[in-house]
Amino acid sequence: MIPRQVHVVNEGLAFLLELAAFAVLAWWGFSTGSGVAVHLLLGLGTPAAAMVLWGLIAAPKAKFRVPLPGVLLLKAAVFGGAAACLAVLGHGGWAIAFGVVALVNTALATVDRNALFHSRRPDSTEPPVTGLNG
Repeated sequence: MIPRQVHVVNEGLAFLLELAAFAVLAWWGFSTGSGVAVHLLLGLGTPAAAMVLWGLIAAPKAKFRVPLPGVLLLKAAVFGGAAACLAVLGHGGWAIAFGVVALVNTALATVDRNALFHSRRPDSTEPPVTGLNG
């Protein structure tokens, strides 16, 4: 497991990345196509669809328990989609930076959560963790 301070910062960063991804999807949607109806449909519909899927599958209290590869696939789609939208909007450098930060953040969170899960299993040789302080 990673140190508690790193865990807290990484979880906070994950939340900010999620909000940023939804904002970028909205920005792209309002900037794409022509006409008010298309702008509204894409500007509101794209981030709304991403938020609903995230809440159902990837959120800490998700309604559906999906195996880790499915959760990671959704995260890759949302974060990758946001990075692609940044690139399409003419911000290639920001797109790369966002993608790299999201990838490192997700990888670190996945490793950390996996270590926490394994430390709590009854068949583990280590004593179970009783809280985030470990």
